[in-house]
Amino acid sequence: MKKPGRIVALALSLGAWTAQASPHDFKIYQLGNPNVGGANYNPSADANFRAFAKELGAALTSVNLMPPSTLGYDGFAVNAELSILNLQTDRFAFPTEGPFSGPLLIPSLHVRKGLPFSFEVGARTAWIPNSNLAVATVELKWAINEGFTHYPDIGLRGHFTRLFNGRDFDLFTTGVDLGVGRRFAIAGMITLTPYLGWNLVWVGATSKLVDFDPGRSYPDSVSSPTAQLQDTGVFQEVRATANSHNRFYLGFRFASDVFQLGGEISYSVLGGIPDAGTGANKSLPPVLAINSTIGLGF
Repeated sequence: MKKPGRIVALALSLGAWTAQASPHDFKIYQLGNPNVGGANYNPSADANFRAFAKELGAALTSVNLMPPSTLGYDGFAVNAELSILNLQTDRFAFPTEGPFSGPLLIPSLHVRKGLPFSFEVGARTAWIPNSNLAVATVELKWAINEGFTHYPDIGLRGHFTRLFNGRDFDLFTTGVDLGVGRRFAIAGMITLTPYLGWNLVWVGATSKLVDFDPGRSYPDSVSSPTAQLQDTGVFQEVRATANSHNRFYLGFRFASDVFQLGGEISYSVLGGIPDAGTGANKSLPPVLAINSTIGLGF
C-alpha cells in the first residue's frame, strides 16, 4: 500500500528537479488570477498576459539577418546565429521559475534556399537557454528589385514563428517586412551589403488551464474532482489582429566566396495596451536586439 505513495512522491520530486533545472521556463500563474475571488486574484491579470505575450513575441522576432536580395534560383545557405536581447526587466518582469535578468541570449540555426523568379524560402530553429522552450520560423521572401547597378535591392518578406514546449500557454507571431539594401564589391573578392528595413509583427497567444495556486498541498488538490479544478482558469485570448507592433532594423552582410559574416541591430516599439482591470494604459518597454551570423552560402 505504500508503493503508490512512494511513486507519487518520486514523480513530484522529479518534477520539482526539472523545474529547478530549467529556470527560464515561464510560469504564467505568476501573472495573477483573472477570476474574481480566486487565489492570487489580480484585476490586471489578463493585461499582464497580453503584455507578456507581446514582449516575448517581440523578442522571438527581433532578427532578420539577411539582405533584401535573394540567393539566386540555385543558391543555398546555412548560418549559425546569435541574438542578444536587452529586456528591461526593471520595467517588466518575465514570469520565470528562477530569477530572470537580461540580456537574453537566443542561439539559432538558419537555412535558406533560392527559388526562380527572385523568390527565396527559409527556416530558422532557435532555443532559449536554461529552458525547455524551442522556436521555429518559416519565411518566404520576394526580391522586388535586385542586381541592378544603379538601383538598390528591395525585398518583401513574410514570416511565421511558433513557440514550442510552453507549459501553460501557446504563442505564435506572423509578420511582413520591407527591406532595402545595396551590394558593394571590395577588391573584386569580397562583397559588403548594408541594408535596413521595417517589420510589422502580429502576436497571438492562448493559455491552457492554469493552476493559480500551485503551492497547495498534495492531499488537498486530489481530495475530490471539484478540488482539482479549484483556483484554475484561463487568461483572455490574445488575438493577433489586435496585438501588433513595429520593428526597425539595420544590418550588413560580408561575403567572400562561400563564407558569410553579418551583423544586425533591431529596435521593436511595443507602445502600450489597455488594462481593463484598472482602467489604465500599460506601457511596454521597447526590445533592443543585437544579432550576429556566420555561415556558408553556395
